[in-house]
Amino acid sequence: MKLATLRDGTVDGQLVLVDKNSERVCAVTRLASTLQQALDRWDTIAAPLRDTYTRLCANETPDAHPLNWNALMAPLPRGYQWLDASAYLRHVELVRRARGAAMPPAALTDPVMYQGVSSPFLPWNADIEVLDASWGPDFEAELVVITGDLAMGASKADCGHAIRLIGLANDISLRGLIPDELAKGFGFIHGKPPTAFGPIFVTPDELGDRWDGERAHLELHVAHNTTTVGRLQTGVDMHFSFADLLHHAAKTRPLCAGTVLGAGTVSNHGENSGYGCIAERRAEEMIKGATPLVPYLADGDTVRIEAFARAEVSVFGRIEQRVRYASPR
Repeated sequence: MKLATLRDGTVDGQLVLVDKNSERVCAVTRLASTLQQALDRWDTIAAPLRDTYTRLCANETPDAHPLNWNALMAPLPRGYQWLDASAYLRHVELVRRARGAAMPPAALTDPVMYQGVSSPFLPWNADIEVLDASWGPDFEAELVVITGDLAMGASKADCGHAIRLIGLANDISLRGLIPDELAKGFGFIHGKPPTAFGPIFVTPDELGDRWDGERAHLELHVAHNTTTVGRLQTGVDMHFSFADLLHHAAKTRPLCAGTVLGAGTVSNHGENSGYGCIAERRAEEMIKGATPLVPYLADGDTVRIEAFARAEVSVFGRIEQRVRYASPR
C-alpha cells in the first residue's frame, strides 16, 4: 500500500491511499482519519485498507480523485517519537577521519542514535528555513521506517515484524551548531531542526524483492541545485539493519506505534557513488588537504532527493526543497 496525508486545515491532515502509479488518491475516513489513527489500529484495519487499495489500483473506487502533490503534508505530520541512527559506517568513518579521530571499536556493535524533534515533520516541498548563515545548513538523504507498538526489550525478530511503513527523509543538519553541542556531552538540540519526509510512505510489500525484511534495496538520487551529487545504493554498506536499530532503541524503553526511525545518511564505499550530504564531500576535501572547502547550503539553493526501484520507478515521490535565509522573528 501507498499512504499519504492531504492538507485539510487540521494539524494532522487527512489520510489517503495513493494508487500504484501515484496518480489518484482516495480517502479512508471510515477506517482512519489520520495516519496515526491507522497505526494505532493497524492489526484491525490493515486488511480493509489493503482491500480499498486494491480497488483504487483497479479504478473501482468512485470517490477517487487525481493526486495533487502540492496538497500533501508530510505523511505523518507530527509523531510521538523520531529517532535517527548512523547505520552506514562509511559516513561515520569519513567524518571522524577528517578530524583525525579513529573509529571506536564499539561502533561495529553498538549503533549511534539520537532522539530528535518529532513535531512538526516537514512536507516534501517545505523551505529549509535558516536564520543565520553561520549555522551551516546541510541535507542528509535517508530512508526511515515507521513502527507499530514494540515492548521494551523486544527481540530483533519482533522489531523486524513491527515495521509498518518505509519512507524517505531529508534529515536537515546545521553543521555550524553541532560541534559545540556535542562538546557538552548531552546531544543535539539546535543542530537538528525539523526533518522533511517524502510525500508517500509505503508498506514493505510494496517494494517486492527490494525489501529483504530488514533493508530496502533502492537507488537513491541526490541533487544539489542542478547537479546530481549522489547515486547511492540503500541496501549496500548498511552495517546495521532497521531491525538492528529498532532492537537497540527498544533496549530500555517501549516504542509506541508511529515511532519513526531513520538509518542515517546513505553512504557507499564506491568512488562513483557520490555523497548524501555536503559534510561527506567536505570531509573528503579535508583529508586531501583541499582549500577552500565546498560551502554548505546557500540562500536560494535547492535540494532534491528521490528513491527508485526497477525501471526508474519512484517509490516515495521526491523531496524538493529550497533554502531560505530568513530574518529572526
